[in-house]
This record gives sequence, structure tokens and C-alpha cells, in this order.
Amino acid sequence: MSELEVFLDDTPGEVRGMVVRNGRFERLLIQRESDLPQHRLGAGSIGRVAAVDPGLKGAFVDLGAPEPFGFLPLRKSDRVAVGQKVEVEVSAEPREQKGPALRLIGAGEGEPRLLRAAPAVAETLARLAPGAGVQTGAAAMRASLEAEEEALAPGALFAHLGVRLSVERTRALVAVDIDHAAAPGRDGRRDKGRANRDGLMQAARMIRLKGWGGLAVIDLVGTGHDGAAMLAAAKAAFGDDPEIAYGPVNRFGVLMLSLPWRTTPLEERLNGPDGRPTVETRAIEAVRRLALALAADMAAPYLTLRCPPAIAAMAESLAARLGPRARVKADPALPGGVEIDEG
Repeated sequence: MSELEVFLDDTPGEVRGMVVRNGRFERLLIQRESDLPQHRLGAGSIGRVAAVDPGLKGAFVDLGAPEPFGFLPLRKSDRVAVGQKVEVEVSAEPREQKGPALRLIGAGEGEPRLLRAAPAVAETLARLAPGAGVQTGAAAMRASLEAEEEALAPGALFAHLGVRLSVERTRALVAVDIDHAAAPGRDGRRDKGRANRDGLMQAARMIRLKGWGGLAVIDLVGTGHDGAAMLAAAKAAFGDDPEIAYGPVNRFGVLMLSLPWRTTPLEERLNGPDGRPTVETRAIEAVRRLALALAADMAAPYLTLRCPPAIAAMAESLAARLGPRARVKADPALPGGVEIDEG
């Protein structure tokens, strides 16, 4: 039986949900107050068809939110015209400066507007881990920081499994490399099979944690695999979602599959175009660390978060929601990190 833990971190500025299975983070869900409600996964809206693109076999839909517009893939039987009102639901959140992908519900009436808010993080956690107790407070804040660190890492060494894993994303695909060093005195052939099965499980977990989708190319350990066995292992790792398409293992020991996009990739949510954390990300993280310090030190009359001026400008209003013991001070001498002082 798998050991399941669920955390809900409600830090000013954003809510995070974490699912941990057998001691490993499996999901990291983030909803920020700055998100456009119409762009969240599962949100339902009335939209206006702004353009129809036969080449892309779809239409761009104004959801009553700032651009980019949502994209609605069209089947041969779908008929829409510019200016038509439609009811749609977000099937994939924005990524790579593209708007959300939409699913057609039916005809719509009235001006573009939000009809149904997306499920809250707590609702999604309840669906992913039904019946599991939810931990909040300091434990959830620590889990949030740990989950983010693991999710942003390009790979990991699982020494107890004898597996070294690299998981990287390019514009075209997700590249996974599973490596294994056989231990002396053990059956290398059997170890390689186990390493591939364990590696597939960890690759699937890390891809879910990062919020990735699209084409995944997995370089397995060795060649000459039992194709049926490896396909079964991949399905056990990635699941039986009907939107996942599995390919065979080729003669080079490479397995390919296509995963549905659903959420904004974690690195795009947290980082700017330069690949560095945005001011918003840094401000929220600073306030999270201040909240942790306040929970750990109940005796101090107040704690002061010192941070660079650009971060302090955003962090101040967020920290005010932590109560009168939380203070923020802009410190130009701190160009990068933050510090928390008593008094």
C-alpha cells in the first residue's frame, strides 16, 4: 500500500497543493491571485469567436480577458463563424506565450464572461487523493519549498534504485535519459530491466511534478528490450489516460509517447523569459519564508523581512496579511537574497 500525504499551503499571493506518495513529491499545484480566472484549467466561459484559421483547424476565442485569446480546435463537424458566441471550457492552460486551449461546450449567449470558476486547489487535491488528510501551516510551507526545488531540478540520482535520471524539456519534446550502473556480483540483465521499470516510474512522476506534456522521448537502459514488457511498464508509470499515445520501443532502445498538456509548465509559471524567478515569484517566496519564521518564533514581538526594493514593494502588501508581527524593509544592500531579523 502506498503512503500518501497531502499538503495545502495558503500563502498570501498564491495557493499551493502538494501530493506526496511513498516519500516523493508527485504533484505541485499552483494558483496565483494574479492568474486570469478565465485561463485556469477547468474554467468555463462565454466567448466570442475572434478569428477562424482553417490552416490550424481551429478558432481564436475572446474570453473577455486580456490577450492572448483562447484557441478552440475544431472537428470537421464543428461550424463556427467570426462574431459567434460559444460556451467553452479550458482544457489546457497557457504556455509559451500562447493562450489557453479550449473545449467546445455549445452555443453561448451574451457578452464574453466567466461562467464557472476553475476548481480550487483544495478541490483538485480531494480528487487526486480522495479521503487523505490535508496538512496545512508550517508543514505545508516547508513542503511547498521542497517540492519546488525538486520540480525545477533537471534530474536526480535514486541510489537505492540504482538509477540516474535526466529529464529535460526543449521546445520540441521532453527528453528522458535513464542510466544504470550494474552492481558487482548481480545479474546485469535483470538489474537493467528493473532499472528501466523504476526509471519509467520516476520519469513519469517528475514530468507530472513539472506540469509537462507533449512528445516524450525516453532513452532506456540497454537495447534488445522485451517491447511488450516495456510498454506495460510505461503504461503502469504514466497511466491509462485515453489522451496518452504510446509508441513501440525501437531498436535503439528508445520509447516515445505523447502526453496531453493540461497546466502551465512550472518553470514558465515561476520564471520570466530570462529563465530567472520573476519579482512576483521572489516576493511570494520571501513572504512564505517570513510566515515560516513567524510560526517558528512565537516569542518575538515582530520579525522584519529585509529584501531588495523591487521585491519589498510587492512583498509589503502581502506580508501585511500575516498580521502585525510581520514587517518588510527595503534594503538596497541585498541585491539578491532576503534576510529575516528579529525586531
